[in-house]
Amino acid sequence: MHKDEAKGAAKDAVGAVKQAVGKATGDERLQAEGAAERVEGKVQKGVGALKEAARDVLKK
Repeated sequence: MHKDEAKGAAKDAVGAVKQAVGKATGDERLQAEGAAERVEGKVQKGVGALKEAARDVLKK
């Protein structure tokens, strides 16, 4: 697992919590921040997966 995958997963989790808290409290700004952070985390996980795949291919 590449470090970007781990960081992305953490960002996704934090975003999910923010989004849920925002939804529960009616705070649309917090909910939007959480959604944006989740997207950022998913993109970062994808980049990490690509880096890991490239590293595996280059090792062969």
